[in-house]
Amino acid sequence: MRTPPIKTSIGACEARTRLPELLRQVKAGESFTIAYRGKAVADLVPSEAARPTNAAAAVEGLQAFIRDNQVAARDVRAQELADEGRA
Repeated sequence: MRTPPIKTSIGACEARTRLPELLRQVKAGESFTIAYRGKAVADLVPSEAARPTNAAAAVEGLQAFIRDNQVAARDVRAQELADEGRA
């Protein structure tokens, strides 16, 4: 499962005038919550179809997940996992 990105709140009027710029930022992985009269009404997030599929992007995503979720690094051998039935 992918960690949701941090969302920046932006007003609807500003979103309308800056849409091309916002789309470029979303393409780069940013996310925005669009507010109307101070209340959140929509999220502008990267499309699931736009997910990177190459190995380098997958490794980068995993490293970001580990960093963002503070997963403790430990030395686990494949044989240990197999012995536990998890490999």
